[in-house]
Amino acid sequence: MSRYRPPQPPKSPYITGEGYRALESESKALWVKRAEVTRALSAAAAEGDRSENAEYIYRKKELRDIDGRIRYLQKRMPDLQIVDSVPSDTGRIFFGAWVTLENERGETLTYRIVGPDELDLARGFISMDAPLARCLLKRSIDDEVVVQSPGGERHYWVVEIDYSKNRE
Repeated sequence: MSRYRPPQPPKSPYITGEGYRALESESKALWVKRAEVTRALSAAAAEGDRSENAEYIYRKKELRDIDGRIRYLQKRMPDLQIVDSVPSDTGRIFFGAWVTLENERGETLTYRIVGPDELDLARGFISMDAPLARCLLKRSIDDEVVVQSPGGERHYWVVEIDYSKNRE
């Protein structure tokens, strides 16, 4: 069995203004943390034998992880397009909308459609590249949405669409 994995399709380049600001602050925090880790790495390297120095090995790995994330952000952020405007047709679902759905059991679920870099299920943020979000785009209130999932088809009905920014 081969280890080859085909490349992932490119992520959508859209992000909300608050999402972009969060990425900027993460980038600044990573640079500060990188300086601290570099100092700790230098101190660990000065202790001598690096092959059995757990602190040195741990700090090298931590530095590699930080550098990888910084590289990703430096490559991704210039390509992002900030979407801060409300669409002219607020009766339909577009990027940035808070959507309240009702499932087959009568339970209500609320999600906000955001860019893939803002994904946070705990806050109800779903990526616009997710199957549910793709099915929801351009729908209106009272529309039925059928989503294919590994567990089978799921049916939802759009109950509410809201574009206010501070809904959390």
